[in-house]
Amino acid sequence: MTSEIDTLYRRWLFDLWSGDFDIATDICTPDFVGHWPSREVHGPHEAADQVRQSHALFSDIENILDVGPIVAGEFCAARWTFHGSYRGGIPGATAPVGTRVAFSGHDIFRVGQGRFVEYWVMSDGMGLMSQLGVG
Repeated sequence: MTSEIDTLYRRWLFDLWSGDFDIATDICTPDFVGHWPSREVHGPHEAADQVRQSHALFSDIENILDVGPIVAGEFCAARWTFHGSYRGGIPGATAPVGTRVAFSGHDIFRVGQGRFVEYWVMSDGMGLMSQLGVG
């Protein structure tokens, strides 16, 4: 089961975040709940939309898996680093379009029926905003 969850997580981090939004229905259950700091999303389509919003703000997205995924029972966790080029559109940002940014975060997933059921993310949003000149 650990290798299946490892593969599932890599599909999330590398395939979905690289723009293959259709795989959300393959890797998330229909009743998936994602807890982002600013909102909750429900279902695989809203999860894909949340990732799509990041693509609207950043191009050349590349995620690096720093640690994990670590699997314990029905949970898996990982640490990642996001890299992307700013496209513009964040209120208060003074960084020019094209500014390359990087920030790290952690994912925790609850897994059931071979797919993701629930998700929590913690990331260095303050570090990202600082790189973009916000505040």
